[in-house]
Amino acid sequence: MARKKTSPKTTPKAGAKPEPAACAKPKATMPRTAETPIELPDGMWERVAKKAYELWEQRGRREGQDLQDWLDAETIVMEEIHEARE
Repeated sequence: MARKKTSPKTTPKAGAKPEPAACAKPKATMPRTAETPIELPDGMWERVAKKAYELWEQRGRREGQDLQDWLDAETIVMEEIHEARE
């Protein structure tokens, strides 16, 4: 059985920088994960969900626009909270 030739393993020289992984991203640009959720004030998630549903209905129940409806609902709810504090 023939053996495939491989290059010998070498160890990096002292003080040499390790080669970066081809697809590695800096931690600062990594998106948030479910492990580190943003905490919302009590009742906030429910308010945003209700407003997103209202927007979805007002906009003709468009499929595939749920993220935009949610983001718009967040903006509206945050403006309502800000106005109430003034």
